[in-house]
Amino acid sequence: MLKPLLFAAIAALGNGIFVFGQRAAPAPINPFLFVAGAVSVCAVLFIAAALVTRTAGDADYLAQNWKMIVVAGIGFVLTYIGFFLLYNNYGAAQYTLYAVMSILTTTIVVGVMIYREPFNLYHMAAVALAIAAIALFTIGNGRG
Repeated sequence: MLKPLLFAAIAALGNGIFVFGQRAAPAPINPFLFVAGAVSVCAVLFIAAALVTRTAGDADYLAQNWKMIVVAGIGFVLTYIGFFLLYNNYGAAQYTLYAVMSILTTTIVVGVMIYREPFNLYHMAAVALAIAAIALFTIGNGRG
């Protein structure tokens, strides 16, 4: 149980660093310039990590999985466009909306509906509370 929490904490830390960087930089005239730069740095770092840990089967893996790599890349583009629009127009505090909506789309659609991952009463309660969080956050935004 501690490993998933550690991995989630690493991802959350990275996300916080990304949002900090985006919010600290002035908004560019070109809405994609900041994210393109950040993703380029990310790609260079991942390529370096892939080269350091390369194996004999890497080329075969890429050849067999290129379609899903393209799908995931499109997902990254949509995610970062959404981040840019959300954070630059409404601020980092709006992350709650993204986080909860990600819980719903990733857990329900990808995890449960597509991959048939286990989903019990506790998970259902968590999803209900996530939906309540969106409602409360939206009400809170309306009240200034």
